[in-house]
Amino acid sequence: MAYRERTESDEIKLFRYLDIRTVLPSKEKTIYLNLEKGYKGELMFDQFTEGLDKSKFLIVNDLLLETNCTTFQIDASIISQEIFLPCEVKNFEGDYYYRSDHFYAMNDFEIQNPLDQIKRSGTLLQQVFQKKKVPFSINSKVFFVNPAFTLYQAPLEKPIIYPTQLQNYFEELNAKPSILRDNHYVLADYLVKEHKTQSPYTRLPPYKYEQLKKGLSCLVCHSLSVSSDGTITVCHSCGCVEKVEDALLRSVKELQLLFPDIKITTNLVFEWCKVIDSKKQIRRILKKHYQIMGARHSTYYR
Repeated sequence: MAYRERTESDEIKLFRYLDIRTVLPSKEKTIYLNLEKGYKGELMFDQFTEGLDKSKFLIVNDLLLETNCTTFQIDASIISQEIFLPCEVKNFEGDYYYRSDHFYAMNDFEIQNPLDQIKRSGTLLQQVFQKKKVPFSINSKVFFVNPAFTLYQAPLEKPIIYPTQLQNYFEELNAKPSILRDNHYVLADYLVKEHKTQSPYTRLPPYKYEQLKKGLSCLVCHSLSVSSDGTITVCHSCGCVEKVEDALLRSVKELQLLFPDIKITTNLVFEWCKVIDSKKQIRRILKKHYQIMGARHSTYYR
């Protein structure tokens, strides 16, 4: 296991919930699809880091850090005896070319240069290390994980690991000697503690409760084509079966993330889930998992 496991960001979850329950504007839809693709790429990358010897390496995933009022993200960090390796993970697909320190798709559309990203994050990370007097060298790299990615004309000296190099790279890294000491764990703990849970760059469109489609979403395919017999829920799109209690609690968490200031009541959950017919059943599940606040007609749960 990684020292800090990777989890889906609230931003991805919120985009997904909105995509299920409303029609995202084209710009936000593109942002959402890119977030999903990026996360899948990070999971692909994690399959390689999982093979590293955890007695020699610490893996700290998905850090959002701040220094001098500037926020920056590191997709994954590998800590070894002498080196701190920040990893920028890219799930690009298709053919690209490199020219004069710029990245281009084959239609000549310029994309953000990942090498600029690691240069920026490396500079900011160095500031963090200097403040904490961390003695490790920083050796940032960009990892392209999609097998369908090709980059033409890239200089050989650039810190880039291509899809065909991933297996050998991590095998060679794993073979290197590395002894973890207390200061490595102190650094990992510090970075985890400094991780920011709220990104200042969230790009969600405005939305209101009344605008969103109601109903239970499928655990697997996220469709709203879900029905319930009072014991289980069944998705009519993919066939996924889930216990009503699990589906309801998952929907309440969705509701809380979308509307953090809303009061969770039996009537609200009844309206939100739509296909659970019994308010008594909803009330029983909420009482079991949440603290009751207020009394009688003003009762809500948290």
